[in-house]
Amino acid sequence: MTPAADELGSRDLIQPGVIVMPHARHPLHREFPEHQEQLRALLASDSHFGQLAERYEALDKRIYAVEDGREPLDDAALQTLKNQRVTLTEQIAERLRQAARGG
Repeated sequence: MTPAADELGSRDLIQPGVIVMPHARHPLHREFPEHQEQLRALLASDSHFGQLAERYEALDKRIYAVEDGREPLDDAALQTLKNQRVTLTEQIAERLRQAARGG
């Protein structure tokens, strides 16, 4: 299986007669393609940002594992994880905006 197919959850792509949204990871470099420079700089220099990024990546991997069927979790708990990811995304986005403004 190719890395791209694995990332999309290829088992969900082939279901005759059914349109299925493939599962995809949301790594920070894809969530914030316009902030690559700030991402690298903050990861190298800001320990709090590094902790946010680590928590985000771990949460994103867990959500993907649940959605891909590799880890069992009920829908309510999965939604809680997704809400936590949104909160982390907002915190990371704000810090990236500050860095882009020179702060």
